[in-house]
Amino acid sequence: MADTPTPAPAEIELKGIGVSPGVVVGPVFLATTEEERLVERDIAEEEIPREIARFEEALIVTRQQIHEIQQKVTEAIGQESASIFDAHLLVVDDRSFVEEVIRGLGDQRRNVESVLSVVADRYAQALARLEDDYLRERAADVRDVTRRILRNLAGRSASLLSRLDRPYLIIANDLAPSETATLNREKVLGFATDLGSPTSHTAIMARALSIPAIVGLHDVSVRVSTGDPVLIDGHKGLLYIHPTRERLEEYGKIAEARQSIQARLSDLREQRPVTRDGYELTLSANIEMPGDVDSVLAAGATGVGLFRTEYIYLSMQHLPTEEEQTAAYEEVARRVAPEPCIIRTLDLGGDKFLSHLKTPSELNPFMGWRAIRFCLAQPEIFKTQLRAILRASRHENVRIMYPMVSNVGEVLRANAFLEEAKNELRLQDAPFNEAIEVGVMIEVPSAAITADLIAPHVAFFSLGTNDLVQYTLAVDRVNERVAYLYEPTHPAIVHLIRNTIDVAHQHGIWVGICGEMAGNPVMTPLLLGLGVDELSMSPSAIPLVKEVVRSLRFTEAEELARKVLPSGSAAEVLEACRELTGRVAPDVLELVS
Repeated sequence: MADTPTPAPAEIELKGIGVSPGVVVGPVFLATTEEERLVERDIAEEEIPREIARFEEALIVTRQQIHEIQQKVTEAIGQESASIFDAHLLVVDDRSFVEEVIRGLGDQRRNVESVLSVVADRYAQALARLEDDYLRERAADVRDVTRRILRNLAGRSASLLSRLDRPYLIIANDLAPSETATLNREKVLGFATDLGSPTSHTAIMARALSIPAIVGLHDVSVRVSTGDPVLIDGHKGLLYIHPTRERLEEYGKIAEARQSIQARLSDLREQRPVTRDGYELTLSANIEMPGDVDSVLAAGATGVGLFRTEYIYLSMQHLPTEEEQTAAYEEVARRVAPEPCIIRTLDLGGDKFLSHLKTPSELNPFMGWRAIRFCLAQPEIFKTQLRAILRASRHENVRIMYPMVSNVGEVLRANAFLEEAKNELRLQDAPFNEAIEVGVMIEVPSAAITADLIAPHVAFFSLGTNDLVQYTLAVDRVNERVAYLYEPTHPAIVHLIRNTIDVAHQHGIWVGICGEMAGNPVMTPLLLGLGVDELSMSPSAIPLVKEVVRSLRFTEAEELARKVLPSGSAAEVLEACRELTGRVAPDVLELVS
């Protein structure tokens, strides 16, 4: 009697949160939580120096590994993503943390692994209970760094994920940012986790690495085994275990359609961003380092709308000199000329710190001593940068922009330092553009409300919508508990943008937007209708936004803005934007849905 064939396993569909787009199919590698086997033992007093030496050696190795991760991430995807690990370095260099472990060796007479685990767990739990969102997020950093120190104490320097022998889809309860950053993109097709949010560091790393990813699946890690076939749809947050042949054929057709759309959009590089009725919008690019200019040129951007200069500082072990900065700024200005190169002055603080610049710790650094506040309090650092920007301005396409301005007094003080820098260069007979344009970022509600007081002293505004949204709505956008309240289409945000644009135009100056809203093609009709003059975004977003602009009539965008301004609902505004985008550029909406 012939054996009855084993029926194929039934397909299982799970819905999570798509945090990095893309569709991939492959076998599962189940990454169970890597809890190191903790060896606990009593130690004699004479063993304490040896345990301290083991701990300090593990800290040195851990610090070096984090620096290496930062360097790899910087080279692969940019300094902004690498800056996530500054918080990990703060844990390793926290003397109170280190000294508490060392004291515990003498008090408890237990080996360093045992003492470290207890101290780290106490720190993490205390941080997790705090009301301050920034400090609560640091609990995950403490746990991540502690796992790495324990691996180094045990002589296991690498996790299993770094040693995959063939391409897999990674399934885990959760992934730490350092694990995500070190994934081999040739061996990792995508990943899905039980935990996580769209704004977690792990999700940010997945997007930066262009690895399709889904988080928030709750129990996927107990539903699969290593080797199971899985399909991940990072666009829609769908995961299929044992996908059927029909499902694979369906997604094959979707992939072909998306590739066709992407190919057509790439042909827009030489086309101008002009609406169907003749209104032209400037589309610029955001960059972090001179090496990013290649992608700016490839995308067909109109110059650089935001050069985040702090990443030059973060990439060095010392404060960059005037000459080093001038060389970097000149390289970018020369390569994008005659298009504009807008250089933002140093924006340190918040989530960006210099380990070699001893700045005091703060309970709420996002609202503390940062950006223009830091620069005005450090005139020598500030003027060194201003002189470097001025020297680069001899190319005449360079503009200066001050970040996080909250009142007109800060603008006046910054401009006074700029005049001092000009005088110093005149004494050296160093050439620069005497008529260099100066602008400010409007990312604090007080600046948006008093834009009429600031406008007479600048040549342009640039709305930094990421911070404007979180400061206006009192929402930390990396806090998964309140991330749902982070709504760029909230009526308060729409009105602040409209009022800022109106005030600027009344004073004869132009307005750009350089936050995430600028690179979201669904928002393009609204921002265009509100009267914005320039959008600056990641180079990869330019073809999508350009397609929407070229598919629209400016009158349609104006009508949309008039329609949503009286609305009291962020959801209504977003739906109106989606409806118009879908009507004029359905292919684009399909790609970003």
